[in-house]
Order: sequence, then structure tokens, then C-alpha cells
Amino acid sequence: MPALALARAAADAGHHPVLVGAERGIEAQILPDHPFPFHLLPMEPLYRQRWWRNLRWPVIAVRAWRAAGRVLAAERPAIVIGTGGYAAGPVVWRAQRGGIPTALQEQNAFPGITTRLLARGARQVHLGFPEARSRLAPGATTEIFALGNPIAPPPATPPNRAAALATFGLEPSRPTLLAFGGSQGARALNDAIAGALAGGTGGAGGDLLGDVNVLWGTGAAHQARYASLAVPGRVAVRAFFDPMAPAYAAADLVVCRAGAMTVAELCAWGKPSVLVPLPTAAADHQTVNARALADAGAAVLLAERDLSPESLARIALSLARDPRRLAVLAAVARGRGHPDAARAIMSRILTLLG
Repeated sequence: MPALALARAAADAGHHPVLVGAERGIEAQILPDHPFPFHLLPMEPLYRQRWWRNLRWPVIAVRAWRAAGRVLAAERPAIVIGTGGYAAGPVVWRAQRGGIPTALQEQNAFPGITTRLLARGARQVHLGFPEARSRLAPGATTEIFALGNPIAPPPATPPNRAAALATFGLEPSRPTLLAFGGSQGARALNDAIAGALAGGTGGAGGDLLGDVNVLWGTGAAHQARYASLAVPGRVAVRAFFDPMAPAYAAADLVVCRAGAMTVAELCAWGKPSVLVPLPTAAADHQTVNARALADAGAAVLLAERDLSPESLARIALSLARDPRRLAVLAAVARGRGHPDAARAIMSRILTLLG
């Protein structure tokens, strides 16, 4: 998604973006639906749990190196931009070895291994979180910028809150809690919300979230399981939100994971949030993302090990009943937002053409 946002910004500036991904990555499903030419490389990730699968890596690396060379020879790019992930590594590295200017865009507060390894040879590194700077070893001439993560910006005229709530059939007189775990959902979040609506861990405490509306994105695979918990006017259950704009416009408080792009959207929209990082994320980077926002006063960090129906309800209700605290969280989040990051990053990268 960051690569697509940058590609759109490059195209808007009159340039010709070409995207490169992995044959087995999600990009194989996404890129055919977009107008940009693309190449898919025979790449695999580094396996952290099933380490024995990495024994094939010498063969995979040779194939990827050769494939990257073919792409660069065919496209003859003026600049190569890496947005992280295992597909970026061989293309950016081979471009650096070939004297092609390279730039990196790192989404997370804890930089990924691709960014850490390639920063020294990059002309520019663009950070989604300024906190990532201390974890990099750039080259002597590498420029570092912290312009935020490239996302689809909020509309110039955001949806009206009351109109957005009406879209979901929710009563506007109550504060609204938006909870989601992405298009696939997040089981821990779903279980906590379901438990809170059902009266807590023992199920005998009554609806623990009765003071607030709940706008709940369960994930497509889980909607049927939780559909019976919908309450007309107060609890709306959806598979996912596409587009996200009406959901963000309706929300007074958000509970979600701490992926880099989600965090970037929260800040761009100026939304107070309770972040529950995915504990199995690579290098625990979601916890680092969440802690960066929490330390800045833009969010509340709730570790998954501490997540329960009771803890979620307690934190959500204490915030929902405190408009002043919500306003402070929102203001700090908005201050870290970069809704036009894609255009700003691409504007800097295009200076390399000179």
C-alpha cells in the first residue's frame, strides 16, 4: 500500500512508476487491479518460526538476484524506491550496486531488516516514525526525512459525524467506539469486544459497554459468528470497512492493532485510540509503533496479554466519559499526522533526478 501511494504521487507528477513485488505476496492479487505496470519476483520471506525453510535461501537468493537484474535491465529506472519487505531487498541492493540512485521508505518505528541493511547505500531514507532514526546506520551522505507514512489522505471535506453514524444506524447522542482488526479481523480484539457486550468474562455483569455505541469490524471470516450481538441503534457489526472514511468520521475513539499504516491513518484523521499490538508481528514492531504514540500522548497502549473484556471496557469507558482527555489525545495524534505524506515524500525523492 505505501508503494501504491507513492506510485500514484509519481504518476500525478508526470512520471512513469513500475512496481515490483513477490510472486507469493499479496501484491500478486492486488497489483492487477491497479493501472501501473509491475513485475513479480520468485522471492520468499525469511522464516522466523519454521527456520529450516531458510535452508533453501541460497538458491532463492540467486534466483531473486538474477530476476532483479532482468527487471532493472528491462525498465532502466532513473530511481529505485524500496518500501520494505523481502521483495524490495534484491532490487534495491542490485540498483545500489549498479549506481542507480535509491530511496527507502520505512513505515515502522522499529525498522525492518531490509531498511536496516540497505540504509547505508541509500541516497534518501524516509521514515514513518521519527523514532526509527536511532535504529539505523545510514551512509555519510544519506539524507533522512521523517515525513510520515504514505496513505490515502482523508477527504478535503470529511463526512459529517451525524451522517456517518446514520450510515451505520447508530444513535448520535452516545460516543462511538470504532473497533477493527483489518479485513481479516483480530481474534483477540473480537473476543474482548464480544465478552464485554455479553457481560464480561463470567457473562453475568450486563453489557459492559452500554454507555457507548460500538462500530465493530470483525473481519470477513468472523462476521457470522458475531452478527447476533448487533443491537439496532447501538452496536453495528460489519465484516470490514471499505472505504474507511465513514467509519473514522463516526468514531470518537478507536480500538485497533498498531500496524504502521493504521497508525498513520489514525494520526491523519486525528483520532484518539487504544492500540493493542499484535504480539507475533516481526521484531514486535507493532508494540514499538504503539509505544511511540503512547509516549507522545497520542494513544493508549494496551498489551494483548492484558486485554480482556473487563480491561477493554474499563479503558474505553473512562476515555469516552472524559471529552477533555479525548480532545488531548486527538490533538497530539493530529499533530503527528501527515495526510499528504505520499506527495511530500515523492517530491523529495524526485530531487534525485537532478
